[in-house]
Amino acid sequence: MTDQVATTEAPEDWEPSEVQRERNEWRRRRTLRSAVIAAGSTLLLLGIIGGLVVSSPGWERVQATYFDWDKAVSSFPAVLEGLWLNIRVMALCAVLIVALSLTIAVMRTIRGPVAFPLRLVGTAYVDIFRGLPLLLVIFLLGFGGPALSLQGLPTSALFWGCSALVLSYSAYVAEVFRAGIESVHPSQRLAGRSLGLTYGQTLRHVVLPQAWRRVIPPLMNDLVSLQKDSGLIAVLGVVDAIRAAQIQTAIDFNYTPYVVAGFLFCCLTIPMARLTDRYARKKGYHGAGGHL
Repeated sequence: MTDQVATTEAPEDWEPSEVQRERNEWRRRRTLRSAVIAAGSTLLLLGIIGGLVVSSPGWERVQATYFDWDKAVSSFPAVLEGLWLNIRVMALCAVLIVALSLTIAVMRTIRGPVAFPLRLVGTAYVDIFRGLPLLLVIFLLGFGGPALSLQGLPTSALFWGCSALVLSYSAYVAEVFRAGIESVHPSQRLAGRSLGLTYGQTLRHVVLPQAWRRVIPPLMNDLVSLQKDSGLIAVLGVVDAIRAAQIQTAIDFNYTPYVVAGFLFCCLTIPMARLTDRYARKKGYHGAGGHL
C-alpha cells in the first residue's frame, strides 16, 4: 500500500508542460488586457461626466455652495460626532430587531389551531408596520410617545426614534426569518422529533441553525439599510450626523456639511455592502450584488 501511494504522488521536480505554460501566459495577458480596458473606459466615462459638470454655467456657484473645503474642515468634527450616535443607534437597534423579528417569525410558523392567536398577532404586526412608512412611524412615536407619559418609559426623542426603527424593521426582518425557517425541509423537523426532541428543541437545535445560515446575506443587506435610515431620527431633533450637518449649514447657508455627512455615511455603508456581496457569493448566492 505504501508503494502504491508513493507511486501516485507527484514528483517534486514536476513542471507544467509547454502547452500549460502557454495557456497560463494567455490567461495572464487576457486578465491584464481586461483590467486595462476596464480602467480606461472608467476614466473616460468619469472624464466626460466631470467635463460636463465643470463646464456647466452654474458650476462655480455649486462648487462654492456644496464643495467648500474650508467649510468641510470646520464642520467635520461636529458631523463625525453625530455619526458616532448613528453607529450606536444602529448597533443597539440591530440587536433588538433580531430578537423581536425572530420571535415574530416563530409565532407565524407555529403549527396547529391552538397557536392561531399567535399567528394572527404576528401577521397583523407585519402587515401594519410594513404598510406604514418609516418616517410616519417615527413621527407618530416621536411626538405621541412622550405625550402618553407612560410609567417607566423615557420621554426622550432618541428613545422613541429608536423604538420606531425597531418596530418598523422588525416587520421586514421577521419575513426574512420566516422565509429561512420555511425553507428548511419538513423532513428535518420529522427527523428531530423521531430522535425524541420536543417541538421547541427541534426548532432550536435543528431548524433555526439551518435557517440562520441561509438568511445571513439578506440580514446583512437590512443592516446596511438600517445604518442609512438611522439618520431619520434627526426629524425628532436628535443631533446625529444629519442634524449636525443641518446646524452647521444654518450658520451661513453653505450646504457642504450635508456633503460631508453623505460622504461619511458612504464610508460606512459601501464597505458593508461589498462585504455582504462577497459573503453571498462565497456561500453560493450567485448573482448577489453582481460582479465588479
